[in-house]
Amino acid sequence: MRAALIQMTSSDDPAENLDTVLERLQTAAQEGAQIALTPEVTNCVSSSRSHQRAVLTMETEDPMLAAVRAEAQALGLWVLLGSLALKTTDADGRFANRSFLITPEGAVAARYDKIHMFDVDVSETETWRESDGFRPGETAVVAETPMGTLGLTICYDLRFPYLYRALAQAGAQVLTVPAAFTPETGQAHWEVLLRARAIETGAFVLAPAQTGEHAAQAGRSRRTHGHSLAVAPWGEVLADAGTAPGVTLVDLDLSEVDRARARVPALRHDRDFAGP
Repeated sequence: MRAALIQMTSSDDPAENLDTVLERLQTAAQEGAQIALTPEVTNCVSSSRSHQRAVLTMETEDPMLAAVRAEAQALGLWVLLGSLALKTTDADGRFANRSFLITPEGAVAARYDKIHMFDVDVSETETWRESDGFRPGETAVVAETPMGTLGLTICYDLRFPYLYRALAQAGAQVLTVPAAFTPETGQAHWEVLLRARAIETGAFVLAPAQTGEHAAQAGRSRRTHGHSLAVAPWGEVLADAGTAPGVTLVDLDLSEVDRARARVPALRHDRDFAGP
């Protein structure tokens, strides 16, 4: 399985970001990738709810989803659109943070809405309340592909190991973690959490990331950590994209999943316990 991690510095202009995505999908296909993965909120990185309401669309009308489906078919490429910010029919007007797995025929094979919302106080000057604008998903998702079984997650999900255990026990061999990590939390926790999730589950982890300073027409601009990572089931870092936007290729041998799980079969060792 050859995977392409697409690292981006998405702005809050979905049309601009679409041009970048299509260009990098073409590069991934030219480099022999079977699947290309984009970061969280590929279509729009924005801290302005009013701007999001102005530029985001419903899934059925989203131009990036339609264009990427067409490009996947043209290139014969599997694509994980790490996530799109999308309007919903929710009465409170909150958006969805939704990941899409797209087949080489351009069909949507799976959808996953981010379950855990990034509601944190990183420091006295950095506070995030994702749940103010986005509503959480409620369903974990695995998807079968000819390359192997994928378990879909998004960014802040990474801090909740029970989700990854459930995905692995449901058959996931590759865990996807598209993200837009902050620089402070990324420097401290990004790599160690990704490696931990791989080790705990004996699965590959593919984590395409947003990076750098994100241009904003409205609201405050954001900075993200970068360092898209691929991690092996034994915990080795196979690829680190650094902080530059671009495409990073990595080859995965899925037989390593079986070997890691045979050496330490922890997924079969759950026990009920009382308390605390």
